[in-house]
Amino acid sequence: MGLTADQLRAALDTLSAQEPAIAAAVARIGYPAPRIRDRGYATLLRTIVGQQVSVKAADAVWRKLETLVGDAGDPAAIAAASDDDLRACGFSRQKAGYARSLADEVLSGRLPLDALPEDDEAAIAALTRVKGIGRWSAEVYLLFAEGRADIWPAGDLAVQIEIGRILGHDARPTEKQARALAEPWRPHRGALAIFTWHHYGAAADAVGAPV
Repeated sequence: MGLTADQLRAALDTLSAQEPAIAAAVARIGYPAPRIRDRGYATLLRTIVGQQVSVKAADAVWRKLETLVGDAGDPAAIAAASDDDLRACGFSRQKAGYARSLADEVLSGRLPLDALPEDDEAAIAALTRVKGIGRWSAEVYLLFAEGRADIWPAGDLAVQIEIGRILGHDARPTEKQARALAEPWRPHRGALAIFTWHHYGAAADAVGAPV
């Protein structure tokens, strides 16, 4: 499971003591809610299903898949489904290939989701061997489903925008810059990433709010 509310609060309190800009941001908008997903195959498959489509469309594909195979969280069910079956559920040819790649990695034991490497970079490398799982997807899985406390998805646009805003930068940091900026905040970068998404949402709400 992901980082709990207590873990987020403790980590952000520690970071606030180190960095006044983070303390000011937390005081302004409060602590983020936890972002928790189930650990395992189903969460990664849902990540693939949700790529480049709306949440509503992804939910529709998932419902059709469950109707077709019964337990969409069973990799053997995807392995047994035909390409026509998957297309009928709304999978593109590419996504069907990604889903099969994930199922094969899990069923073969090459991707032991209950025993990924303890080292974060090694775990990311294991996950990104699956076709359709890039670094961002791997990082978000490790943060939300395994609660790895030091995951820092520096390639995420919202993370870049908001860490720049929090620190008062005139321009959005690049991925390389965002990674460098966060080095002093180890081993609590995961909580900060979740806070940046919370900060991004608060900024969007403020823009849309009536004056």
